[in-house]
Amino acid sequence: MQNTGQGIPARRNPRTIEGKARPMPNASHQKSLNEYQTALQWMHEGKYDKARVVFEKLSQDGPVEILERVRVYLVACQRRAQQSGLSFNSPEEQYDYAISLLNTGFYEEARDQFQGILKSNPDADYAYYGLAILESMTGLAEPCLEHLAKAIELSPRNRIQARSDSDFQDMADDPRFTELLYPEVP
Repeated sequence: MQNTGQGIPARRNPRTIEGKARPMPNASHQKSLNEYQTALQWMHEGKYDKARVVFEKLSQDGPVEILERVRVYLVACQRRAQQSGLSFNSPEEQYDYAISLLNTGFYEEARDQFQGILKSNPDADYAYYGLAILESMTGLAEPCLEHLAKAIELSPRNRIQARSDSDFQDMADDPRFTELLYPEVP
């Protein structure tokens, strides 16, 4: 904007809210924003309990512009706290939980559950099968083939199941996958 009379830039008026100048953030507002940043850092570091406490406080008296994000992060912290306290009565229960995580897009959490099953039961063909599905869904062909081969080695019925499993659709064009499911009989 130029003041046409003198070639001097015109002054900009501060943004207004209903005709009033927007108030400058006060110390309390700035403190809340700093706490929010700290809680985000704690989440990034995996310190979910510490972050959850701050998000709970901010959800009640934090700045309006971050309330929705605070609520989302609070739910994420609570979910992580629940997961760390999970206990299963059987490996099959843990497998069902892992599949639910997989189906809702929590791939790393699902991977942790499958690997937890294998840690306590290295011959759990269904856990290898679940990992193969996970790897297929995330586009990791090599690990998918390795896990599926192990699942088939432990239980040949997995070969039949994989043939009609739509979760392997991304692997269908890979000749190694086809060879694994339809081996040549001598």
